[in-house]
Amino acid sequence: MLYTRLGNVACLLAIFGSMAAGAVAACPPPDKVALTGGRIIPVSGAPIEQGTVLIERGKIVAVGKDVEVPYDARVFDVSGKVVFPGMINVHTWRGMDIPNENRPVTPHLDARDALDPSQLFFEDCLRLGTTGVHVIPANNTVIGGVGRVVRPIGMTVAEMTIAEGAFLKISATPRRGHDRMLQMAMLRETFLELDDYLAKLAEKRYEEKLKEDEKEIEVGPAEARKRGRELIRAEDIDDQHRNLLRLRGGQVRVEGEDGPTLFKPLGAFVYCGNAMDVALAVKVANDNGFFARTVLVLGGDCYKAVRELKQAARPVVLPSQLTHRETNPLTGEVRETFVPKEIFEAGLLFALVPGPDDSYAERMLTYQAAQCVRHGIPRDEALRAITLNPAKMLGLEKRLGSIEPGKDAHLVIFSGDPLDFTSVVEKVFIDGILAYEREKDVRLQRLLSSEADQPQEKAE
Repeated sequence: MLYTRLGNVACLLAIFGSMAAGAVAACPPPDKVALTGGRIIPVSGAPIEQGTVLIERGKIVAVGKDVEVPYDARVFDVSGKVVFPGMINVHTWRGMDIPNENRPVTPHLDARDALDPSQLFFEDCLRLGTTGVHVIPANNTVIGGVGRVVRPIGMTVAEMTIAEGAFLKISATPRRGHDRMLQMAMLRETFLELDDYLAKLAEKRYEEKLKEDEKEIEVGPAEARKRGRELIRAEDIDDQHRNLLRLRGGQVRVEGEDGPTLFKPLGAFVYCGNAMDVALAVKVANDNGFFARTVLVLGGDCYKAVRELKQAARPVVLPSQLTHRETNPLTGEVRETFVPKEIFEAGLLFALVPGPDDSYAERMLTYQAAQCVRHGIPRDEALRAITLNPAKMLGLEKRLGSIEPGKDAHLVIFSGDPLDFTSVVEKVFIDGILAYEREKDVRLQRLLSSEADQPQEKAE
C-alpha cells in the first residue's frame, strides 16, 4: 500500500513538474538578466574568471570581466560557480511515443507529430543541463521521418521548438527482419521511384499546358518530361515525395516566374551500425546528392572504417558506449578500443550522446566528455563535443553551443567544474528564462531525502 501511494505521489510530481516547465516556457524572456561573479567557460574561447554574462530579451549581449550591469537588470550572483553553455543531445528518439514506425520507408513523417512534451525525459534533460535536444526517429528503419530540435520546456511542440526539422533519418544498417541486400535494395528503389514520380508528373503537367494553350504538338515522352519539368509547381509535390526531393536539394519552377523555387533542403542522419556500412552510407549519399548535408551516426566498431571516414570527412555522432570490446576467439584475449580517441586522431568533427539507461553515469553528457579527457583527448575538444560540435552538425552554431554575444541565452550553472563528477547542475537558463533550480526540484529533493523524512502510512 505504501509503495502504491508513493508511486501515485511520484506521478503527481511528474505532472506538476511538466506543468511548471510549460508555464516557464510560456512566459516571455525577461528584459535584462545578469549572471555575475562566476567562472565562465564559453567553449569558444578561454575561461573567464569572475566574469559576467549579460542577457537581454533572451539573447547574450555581453560576456567578460568588465561588463557594466544595467540598474534594471535581474542579477544572479553565481560567485564560486561555473557558467557553462547549455549542452545539446544531437541524436535521440526519446521524447516521442515510439522509436520507429512499422513501415520501413516513411519519409513523410515528422517528429513533431509524435513528440510528447509531458515525458519525464525532458525533465531529466533540464536536471542534467541539456537545453537542446534533436529528436529524430531511431535506427530500426530504412528511411524514417524528419527530426526536430527542441527545448526541454514547453506545454506544446510549438513552444518547445528551437528549429524545425532539417534532417531525415536513414539507415544503412539492416532493420530487423532485413538483410543488407534488402536494405540497400529498398533504398535504391525509393529513390528510383522518386525519379519515376517526377517524370510522370512532368509529363502530366506538359499535357495540361498543351490543353490550356489549345495546342497539339507531337513530342516523344522524354522531351515531354523535359519540358514539363519546368512546369511543375511546388504544390504539385505530394507529402510522400516532398521530403525526398528536399533531401536531394530539389528545385521546382513556379509557373509564370523566372528562376527555380527551392524547397528548404534537408540533410540526413545516416546510421551505420557496423564498419562495413560506412562505405554503403557514403555511396547512397553521393549517388543521391545529399552527401554534403550528411551526418554519420556510428555504431560500436565503425572506427575500423576510419580510412573511409577520413576520406568522407563528414561529421560523426559516436555511440554512447565509448569503449568497444572484442574477444579474440582463439586466445580469449579481450581488446578494448576507446572510440573517440580513434575518431579524434582522424581529425573528424564528432559529437557525444548520453547513454540510454538512466541508472548509469553515461546518461550525463559531462561524464561522456570526462571519459574523453581521461583517455587523452584535449579538454577543449571534449567540451566542444557536447556543445558547439552538435550545434554545428545541426546548423545552429550561430545560436547555440557557446557563450558569445548574439547567441541564445542557454546557460547552465554548475556547482563546480562540469567534468568533475561531484559537480551538480544548480540552475538552467533557457532563452534567458530561469527554467530550473535544483533547490526547488521537488522530485530530486524527495529522492535524496532520508528514509526518516519519507511519509509513513498510518496504521489502520
